[in-house]
Amino acid sequence: MDEELRALTERLRQESGGTAAFDRLRATGDHGELAEVLIAPGQPLWARELAAFRLGLAGDRRAFESLVLLLNHRDPPRCASAAHALARLGDPRTARAAAALATNELRVAYALHPVRLLAALRAPESVPALITTLERRLRPHDPYRGVALACVEGLGTLGDGRARRVLSEALAHPALAEAAVRALARIPEQQRR
Repeated sequence: MDEELRALTERLRQESGGTAAFDRLRATGDHGELAEVLIAPGQPLWARELAAFRLGLAGDRRAFESLVLLLNHRDPPRCASAAHALARLGDPRTARAAAALATNELRVAYALHPVRLLAALRAPESVPALITTLERRLRPHDPYRGVALACVEGLGTLGDGRARRVLSEALAHPALAEAAVRALARIPEQQRR
């Protein structure tokens, strides 16, 4: 079993109280039934999350909107499970949505998982969004060092020469310097100029 699915299942089993409805949603192979949970009124959040996650892993794009909402949730485990499912969904809208969430200054406290998702997607939107988000985090006394570090690591993973300037600026921040050195080292030599 997928480790993320196992963790989600255990978390949602507790949240649901281990009801028969939970067991049915966990076990069903009917994508129509799962999709219905996403649009039916009065469904608890745990049911919507479980249905969206399972549909996302199955590549069913009906999960997209629900997963994007969960990616921007205040609860980090929900964000993490949504990012995991979105990375596997294969929907071309995912990178654009993740970039919008990562660069939204009003929701920067919840940007960690969209930033990590952008690095995993390696989409055209990834590098510009990570650069923008990191530039904003390099301000004095910025409280979102975790988001900044995720940007530095993501830009290192992507190894794109466009990130050289902002990664060089990150060297001046003690909490980011070591990761910035590693990220800069991953940019191919021909892109360093």
